[in-house]
Amino acid sequence: MSTKLTAALATGALAATLATTAIAADNPLSVHVLNIENGLPSSGVDVTLEQKQDSGWKQLSAATTGENGRINALYPENTALANGTYRVTFETGEWFKNHETATFFPEIPVVFSIDGELDHYHIPLLLSPYGYSTYRGN
Repeated sequence: MSTKLTAALATGALAATLATTAIAADNPLSVHVLNIENGLPSSGVDVTLEQKQDSGWKQLSAATTGENGRINALYPENTALANGTYRVTFETGEWFKNHETATFFPEIPVVFSIDGELDHYHIPLLLSPYGYSTYRGN
């Protein structure tokens, strides 16, 4: 591969990373899925974000984890972060099926409250076929 082509590809990759980082820096919610069975990020996990309303749950967004197991910007763009109760649902059943692994948890809903104390909320999910753990990350 030529030096010019290599430099152009590296520049493009850096620009894409910086653009994603800039978007994520402005977004108040991110998630990260790690497979604790092998210690690797879980790419390809579908995730939905919902907010609790008087009439039930309202879907705000949906995305899929990238190669690093992350979604850096899950909260709707150009929307002020509102206090309230939210639910992030990780669609793990389909992910395990795609990896030819049986699981007890076809989906993992994580319900949490945003109280305005922080500017950014991070929901990590540590995943295995028969167990999971989560916490308020940073």
